[in-house]
Amino acid sequence: MDDTRNENRLVDELLDIMARLRDPRDGCPWDLQQDFASIAPYTLEEAYEVAEAIARNEPDELCDELGDLLFQVVFHAQLAKEKGWFGFRDVVAAINDKLIRRHPHVFGDESIEDAEQQTLAWERHKAKERATRGTGKTGTLDGVPLALPALVRAQKLQRRAARVGFDWRERQEVVAKLEEELEELKQALAAQEPPERVREELGDILFSAVNLARFVDADAESLLREANEKFTARFRLVERLAAEQRQDMRDCSLEELEAWWQQAKRQLQQPS
Repeated sequence: MDDTRNENRLVDELLDIMARLRDPRDGCPWDLQQDFASIAPYTLEEAYEVAEAIARNEPDELCDELGDLLFQVVFHAQLAKEKGWFGFRDVVAAINDKLIRRHPHVFGDESIEDAEQQTLAWERHKAKERATRGTGKTGTLDGVPLALPALVRAQKLQRRAARVGFDWRERQEVVAKLEEELEELKQALAAQEPPERVREELGDILFSAVNLARFVDADAESLLREANEKFTARFRLVERLAAEQRQDMRDCSLEELEAWWQQAKRQLQQPS
């Protein structure tokens, strides 16, 4: 009970801090200038910083970033409260109700055998809720936010389509599709087709690559993030190798750069 009281007190303190920051007379000038649109980019940024802390396996950093993300929720709730829409406790009540409603196998008498069944049941509940709200968005792909990063959205769209049977049967078919899209890009380049046509073919390749990631049970966004970090580490080592030989990379030949690149790959692959 004492722990619950302490948690409630901490939440109340956070809400009070937010209210003070938005106080028209004594609040923070920067916070007073913000609205939903101006805060949204920070909300996305904090979510990515949470993901980065998880990837780095840094518990202390994760705790700090989760606090920053929670503050974003509190900030949006304060803005809504000022407009008379809803408050923070309404947000909490809504998610409590939703979680109970979407987990009848935990809080009710339904039976779910595994995670895959639960995923399908979750999507059915979401579709039912969209229909109940009367938004007209009852299609298979409705409800996948446009604001999601493109790789994340592509994978979600593909998963949604797969749940109604619109999918490849095995990995090799996806690989074949990826090869087909690559061949179409080669043809577009060889024929010197307009830039928009080339961009379209490139987009098809990316979409097919995301589909392949789904088929090997990988998250496309995480894969690209890891590839980015791998490239960054190798490139920094190439810079160091060039500096050790007192060379300016801009003056080096492609053969020299490639040799350093291969050396960087070998060094970074060695066990520490």
